[in-house]
Amino acid sequence: MIMHKNDPQTEAGQPPPMELVTKMGAFIGEYAKSGRFVDGAGLSGSKSRTRLLFRDGRCTVKHGPYQGEHELPSAMLQLKVETREQAIGWAERYGKILGNGEIELGKVNEPWDIGLMPPPENPPLQFLLIEKADEVTESGGRSAKQKADLTRLKSEMTKAGVLVKTLQLKPSNQAKRLVFTNNDMRAIDGPFAESKELLGGFAVMDLSGMDETIAMCRRYAEILGGTLEIDVRLVETDDEAA
Repeated sequence: MIMHKNDPQTEAGQPPPMELVTKMGAFIGEYAKSGRFVDGAGLSGSKSRTRLLFRDGRCTVKHGPYQGEHELPSAMLQLKVETREQAIGWAERYGKILGNGEIELGKVNEPWDIGLMPPPENPPLQFLLIEKADEVTESGGRSAKQKADLTRLKSEMTKAGVLVKTLQLKPSNQAKRLVFTNNDMRAIDGPFAESKELLGGFAVMDLSGMDETIAMCRRYAEILGGTLEIDVRLVETDDEAA
């Protein structure tokens, strides 16, 4: 998974320049044609996001806009809902299974959000539920009971037509952080205690290894302006997650 961080333009609610959209579309299309692009999405600015903090059996809900705090993800669920309140309801149930923890709901950008087409009547509303990493996930994962409870909840989400996809990430000790400044790259090996920058979007790629991934990220970063931060994380396969 290639994750780039939120940028000031997106945070201000401005759509990306059409030149950028065209270049990124061609870039992703190249990898899709070869079967190496698996999935991806962009997120809106923090004013459309919601943060849920779970402590001692209580849930605190905070709506954006806000700055990044603890932004290292361990899992992502894409939800298709009718309202933000519905997404929050599912996120609260998810968080109660985790106990103490943090979840963020970020609105997924649709084609009409970035100027590719006019919005349809009654457009779908999709959110990315981001489970934040903690000492448990960074050391190997949740308990057997938590995993079973989460599996049951995801099955319920699927039956309700809410769950679009699930992505489980491996701990950040197997990750790299690529910091680009005017297209010059500095690579930092994990593990990462945290990331302070909000997630702006991601792409899941089927690549041969880290060398090919870094080469791809150089092109990816150049399209996005050449000065940004990208995290490279390994995604668990279905067999590994099971």
